[in-house]
Amino acid sequence: MLTAVIGALGGWTMYHGYGVGVAFAVLLAVVQSAPLLLAVARPLQAWWIMMAADLASTAVLLHAPRLDGNSWPWPPAVILGQLVLLAAVARRERRPALVTVWVVLTASGLVVATASPHNRDSTDLLLAVLGGGILLVGRVLRERHEALQRLGEQQLIAESERARHTLLEERARIARELHDVVAHHMSVITVQADSAPYRIAGMSAVAQEEFSAIAVAARHSLSEMRMLLGALRSEDRDDERAPQPGLDGVPHLVEAVARAGVPVSLVLDEVTEFRGLIPPMVELSVYRIVQEALANVVRHAPGAPTRVGVTLPPDHSSLTVLVTNAAAQRSAGTLESVGTGNGLVGMRERVRLLGGVLETGPTVNGGFRIAARVPLPAPPHKETPDA
Repeated sequence: MLTAVIGALGGWTMYHGYGVGVAFAVLLAVVQSAPLLLAVARPLQAWWIMMAADLASTAVLLHAPRLDGNSWPWPPAVILGQLVLLAAVARRERRPALVTVWVVLTASGLVVATASPHNRDSTDLLLAVLGGGILLVGRVLRERHEALQRLGEQQLIAESERARHTLLEERARIARELHDVVAHHMSVITVQADSAPYRIAGMSAVAQEEFSAIAVAARHSLSEMRMLLGALRSEDRDDERAPQPGLDGVPHLVEAVARAGVPVSLVLDEVTEFRGLIPPMVELSVYRIVQEALANVVRHAPGAPTRVGVTLPPDHSSLTVLVTNAAAQRSAGTLESVGTGNGLVGMRERVRLLGGVLETGPTVNGGFRIAARVPLPAPPHKETPDA
């Protein structure tokens, strides 16, 4: 559209204003406006073509019958076409190219204006000032766009690294806790295997060798595990050597939150009666999930009525943890208003490592719900005398 408008304006101005012949007017109008078609893909090359066409037009206009009283050296169509193309150049090209374009444009206008100084009406200076302003503004806008783009990329990278760091930290903590649980049972196996020849009378030599091999394998496994996870353990922290919490610590969490002003109800169902069916790692994960969920209630929904439930189905095939809270009863004030989501990442990672599922999301009454389901191993079947 701009090509057609500027071409028509240039041809009409040359023919009616400057008195140029129809053939020359049409030819120059087409040559001057056609480079605009390349403005999107190759603006710099298009500008050089237009600049050559504009200089050629000044040679024709210099001998035009009605040059006196008209603009010199640049007609209105030339100025309009140059400004449009300069805007495209400023958007695509680098700073050295922009400086070169402005210098060539300004020098060409000053040189051509001296060919007919009595007709000069300062259109060369007008185009130099307007063109320089467009190049400057276009360059500033482009640099701002590039800076915002780089900032957005850095933010994406930072968020990705932060999520990755959080995930690695949580995995490291789970690995340490898993090490503690497995190390306990492996230690028991080692002690039992080493003491079996002394506890069981009349044991054959083959059985003693078998128990000895079991003890050696258990100690070797413990040594390899400690070497593998040694980098994850902080030797100067006493809290990592403390016994890991389990289901018996959940009531203490509820009591602590209740003292903080959050009305909390706890339902443990028959879980406490079947503690022997729940592995220590599952107990620890349930404790951490309830701990993080209640911490989120204190931070984001102070005073909201909350319900904590840990239940077992009739077949005892899984353990379900459900923490729901209603809408906040009062403003969070200076507490956190926007969470980082690290707690939910830790919950999801724990449940996933145990082969379970986690569902989180808002409720219809404006509260929040966290539900986790963790499968439990099948209880060992006792052999009957007939078997």
